[in-house]
Order: sequence, then structure tokens, then C-alpha cells
Amino acid sequence: MKLDSIDAQLLNYLQKDAKQTNKELASKLNMSVTAVYERIKKLEKAGVIDHYVALLNKESIGRSFIAFCHIKLVKHSQKLVNQFEKEVAIIDEILEVYHLSGDYDYLLKVHVKDMASFRKFMVNKLTNIDHIGSSNSMFVISEVKHTTAVNI
Repeated sequence: MKLDSIDAQLLNYLQKDAKQTNKELASKLNMSVTAVYERIKKLEKAGVIDHYVALLNKESIGRSFIAFCHIKLVKHSQKLVNQFEKEVAIIDEILEVYHLSGDYDYLLKVHVKDMASFRKFMVNKLTNIDHIGSSNSMFVISEVKHTTAVNI
């Protein structure tokens, strides 16, 4: 789907605050409420808008300790790759998983309460996955930039 400049503006507004009403968006875009509604429905139907979420404050829910784990698998058969991906996908502490090129096979973003919780996660969950050859963890000192918005 080819996006025009109004689609881009609309998407940028929605990424900043998806709870804005169509009336508020229409006012910002100088359009009718119906036209905004139709554009949003078109973007949803085309899969440009995938879904809507609420972003939570990590401190307020006790998950402010962030770690990134590099993972190397023992071998790279399709079966083991698929099995690893299924196993990490169901672990609650893991928020993001990326299959990488380079020295490591995967990068995991992990949110837990504190260092003790991270150790418990490593010992009880991550190390229970048989086909991990090695892992290397790094801990976030401070979050310099965090956004979910893609500038259009």
C-alpha cells in the first residue's frame, strides 16, 4: 500500500497517542471525522496498523531491570531453531527476540524486577533450554531513548 502525506501524518499522530478521538485527529488534519475514520479503517485493513497497545511504566509494575542476552545455539538445524523460538516465545520475562547474523544467533530483551530476579530467570528458565551453546548478558544502566514510533 502506498501511503500519502495525510496517511503519514495520521500514523504519526496515532503512534504518539492512539487514544485520540477521530474528532481530535480530524481537527489536526483539517479533515472530516468520517474521512479520518475511513483512512484508519483502510490502514487497519491493509495491515499498516497492526494493533493497538497500552505502554506500561516499567517501574510501576516492578519490571524496571532490563537485560539483553546474546544467545548462541549449539547447532543450526531447522528443528532446533524452531524449537528454540517456540520455547523463548512463551517465557514472560522475554519481551523481544531477534534472530541475528554475526557472532550470536539471537538477542533477547528481558524485563525483570532486579538482579536476583534475573538470576532466577537465568537458572530456572533460560538455562533449561537444552540447545543453547552459550549466552552473554548485558544490563541496562540507563535508558537514553525508548520509542515504539516509526517516523513516517
